[in-house]
Amino acid sequence: MSSNLESVRSALQTVPGIPCEGEAPIFAEPWQAQAFAMALELQQRGVFSWNEWATELGAQIKAAIADGDPDDGTTYYRHWLATLERLVSRKGIASAETLDRYYQAWDHAADRTPHGQTIELTAEDFR
Repeated sequence: MSSNLESVRSALQTVPGIPCEGEAPIFAEPWQAQAFAMALELQQRGVFSWNEWATELGAQIKAAIADGDPDDGTTYYRHWLATLERLVSRKGIASAETLDRYYQAWDHAADRTPHGQTIELTAEDFR
């Protein structure tokens, strides 16, 4: 069994709420699959365990619900992404400032990219 498949199965067993069809996670949008893949890769590299991830994700969801999140499943991967950003920052992989810089750059790139086209970052997006 591949390491990737083992990690996916481990995540599905440990992390509550992952939207699935059978044993496969499902995603409504491509960015959700990318966020899932980034977390999978970081877990495989030993940056965090799935138990640590589940604890952090649970705290993120609980805080969001307290702030009025509908908790109907539509925002699950937004919580996943917020958890990923928090752990990456806490573990020293990227600072909160670096994450914010890229967030702003992506926002700028998305604004200038026609609908349906691939968003590509350029040096101009970081200004």
